[in-house]
Amino acid sequence: MNMAQNIAAGLDRILTMEVVRVTERAAVAAARLRGRGDEKAADQVAVDAMRQELNRLAIKGTVVIGEGERDEAPMLYIGEEVGTGKGPAVDIALDPLEGTTICAKNLPNALAVIAIAEKGSLLFAPDVYMDKIAIGPGYRDSLIDIDAPPAENIANLAKAKGVAVPDITACILDRPRHAKLIDAVRATGAAIRLIGDGDVAGVIHTTDSEETGIDIYLGTGGAPEGVLAAAALRCTGGQMQGRLILDTPEKIARAEKMGISDPKRVYRAQDMARGDVLFAATGVTDGNLLGGVKFGRTFITTHTIVLRSSSRTVREIKARHQDLEKF
Repeated sequence: MNMAQNIAAGLDRILTMEVVRVTERAAVAAARLRGRGDEKAADQVAVDAMRQELNRLAIKGTVVIGEGERDEAPMLYIGEEVGTGKGPAVDIALDPLEGTTICAKNLPNALAVIAIAEKGSLLFAPDVYMDKIAIGPGYRDSLIDIDAPPAENIANLAKAKGVAVPDITACILDRPRHAKLIDAVRATGAAIRLIGDGDVAGVIHTTDSEETGIDIYLGTGGAPEGVLAAAALRCTGGQMQGRLILDTPEKIARAEKMGISDPKRVYRAQDMARGDVLFAATGVTDGNLLGGVKFGRTFITTHTIVLRSSSRTVREIKARHQDLEKF
């Protein structure tokens, strides 16, 4: 067995189930502050809980997508080392509370999210915007094209699905910058589901369109979130393309420091998350794909999906926790 096989086996054996505890703890911590209107507090308790649980894992982990650069984030910053230091060397992309505003307002689809991959496998993306397009699994390669007009991508998807264009629903972040995109999609006759926040969840929803009602994701969002979403699509066979929006000299310089030499490069999911990848997400609030944390008098329930790229395994875990002290 070569070194790569050893690492992949380590990811599977040690982390496939262990990683669930990481997102569960963050989700429960954040859920205690649902609807309180305090985004920073909800995010901070999720960060604290996720970091504590990560440091119990038998890994040599490096955060490559995190809460920000070291001078901006006291914990889970980019470059932070986590884990016990005993185990495989891995890259980690995380968002302890994806959808801070959603959680603060107790709206749907807030998640605790993490992706773990072999060392050097995740795109080291600067905290800038990324133009994105994504669809779920089961289609020919390159069905979508980030440079094609929305009407062309939607028409190609409808044809591949064997449905009419009005049967397609696109997910788009509700932002003023997307006004022209929204008009272009509506002009095709397709439906739009606008979301206020949480574009990792938006992309993931394309992987199970029958359950979520979302067929395609379009628009710009955070590049770190793009890497997390790409990790999930790598595990399910979905397609994604992304291009960093490096529209100032300062952003280009930051990207170059992170090893990005071509500011116009189009990244596919397999470029952003290579090799063996594990992805886990636990619902904080109720959503289209995952239920939120439920607090009973003597128990807590959580709903998590865990994905692995090499086996295309999708595990759905609904857990009932009766040892409340562990949270």
